[in-house]
Amino acid sequence: MSSHHFVKEGQEPALIIANGAMCSYDMLTSLMEWCPYIVVLDGAYQRVIDLQITPDVVIGDFDSIQSFEKKLNIEYLKMDSQEDTDLEKAIVFLVNKGYNDINVVWATGNRLDHTINNFATLAKHSNTRIVLYDDHSKAFVLPKKYAKHYNKHDALSLVPIHSSSGIHTTNLTYNLTNESLTFGQRSGTSNSALKSGIVEITYEDGVLVLIESKD
Repeated sequence: MSSHHFVKEGQEPALIIANGAMCSYDMLTSLMEWCPYIVVLDGAYQRVIDLQITPDVVIGDFDSIQSFEKKLNIEYLKMDSQEDTDLEKAIVFLVNKGYNDINVVWATGNRLDHTINNFATLAKHSNTRIVLYDDHSKAFVLPKKYAKHYNKHDALSLVPIHSSSGIHTTNLTYNLTNESLTFGQRSGTSNSALKSGIVEITYEDGVLVLIESKD
């Protein structure tokens, strides 16, 4: 599965199923095999149950669940705070349980405001390794030094949240040399691997997100 993740001390990544557009069933089941501990946001609960998936935990204010029968093997955590989104509540819950690697699906599509906020959540919790997946893309905050093998023309975008400086890249079609990116002013979208091989990305300050995309 994700080459971005490295399992430490035997702990596997956790999976959050958010409340955006559904990904393919194949992607979902593959991530479930890699991430046996599953947290579902309450807004997605009925869709998940309809897929005959039993999560470990359901988190939210439960306003979107009018009436449901609680299952004995699922933990239901009602959190009424409006200061954090349900996705943030789920992330904090998992971090408090000791998870440092978290995969997230159904976090894009449908409501545009939710998609933007979910993306910004990566920056708010940049110390936790969080990866957003959908059928077309994978997004995660880059460490200050990053290197990975890509195939020629693999689509890669660098998106700052909110800004990032001292960026150096190698083996991209449009390389950056000690440059800065600022959201709303200049970003590094629609780039790609120049040739098959290692792509290196380093930066000094800020938060920089890499989006791997496929058509």
